[in-house]
Amino acid sequence: MTIPAYIFVFAALGSLGAVAAAGIILALPERLTRCLVPHLISYAIGTLLGAALLGMIPHALHDLSARRVMATVLAGLVGFFLLESLVLWRHCHEHNCPVHGTSGILILIGDAFHNFVDGLVIASAFLASVPMGIAASLAVIAHEIPQEAGDFAILLHSGYSRKKALLLNSLSASTTLVGAWVGYAGLQAFGAAAPFILCVSAASFLYIALADLIPARRGKKGIKDLIIELSLIAAGVATISLFQVHP
Repeated sequence: MTIPAYIFVFAALGSLGAVAAAGIILALPERLTRCLVPHLISYAIGTLLGAALLGMIPHALHDLSARRVMATVLAGLVGFFLLESLVLWRHCHEHNCPVHGTSGILILIGDAFHNFVDGLVIASAFLASVPMGIAASLAVIAHEIPQEAGDFAILLHSGYSRKKALLLNSLSASTTLVGAWVGYAGLQAFGAAAPFILCVSAASFLYIALADLIPARRGKKGIKDLIIELSLIAAGVATISLFQVHP
C-alpha cells in the first residue's frame, strides 16, 4: 500500500470510523455507556502520551537539535492553550458538558477544526514512517471515540434529531480527511518542515492528554479504580510500543 493510501485509510478510520463507533456506544444502555467511556478515556491517555513521547519527539530529534525540538513542542503547547482560550477546542466526554453546554453549532465548528488538526497529525506521522503513522492514527481514534460520543449526545440534548446529529457529526469529522490531504501535499512541497510538524503534533497529543483528559479523570477513587485506570493507561502505551514507533 502506498503512503497516500495509508494516510487516506487511517484518516477515514480516525474520522468517520470514530463517529460510527461513538454512535454504537450511545446505542448501548446508558449504565453501560457511563462505565465504558471513562475506560476509553484512560486508554486514550496512554496512546496519546505514548505516541508523543515514544514516537514523534524521538523521531524529530534525529533531524533537529534537542533545544529546537523542545522549543517547538513548548511553542505548540502554548499555542494550543491560546487556541483553547480563543475558540472552542476542549473535548466533551459526558452528556452534561460544563464547557460546551448546549451550543451545538459551536461544538461542530470546534470539532471540525480539531479534526482538521488530527488529519495533519496523521499525514505528518505517515510521512515519517508507516509504523509511526499507524501508532499516531490509533492515538487519534482512541481519543476521538469518547469525544464524538460526547458531542453526539450534546447535539441530541440541543434538540437535533438522531439522524441530523449523526449527519452533522459526520460532516465535522470529515475535515480529518481534508487535514490529511493538506498535510500530505504541504509536506511533500516543504519537506524541511516535517520534523517541526511532528513536534507540533506531539504538543497536540500532550496537550489533549495532560490538559483535557487527565484533569477529567481526577477525583476520589478507590484503590481498585486506580489500578484499573493505570492498567488501561499502560495498555495504551503498550499498544503504541508494539508498533515500534522508535526511529
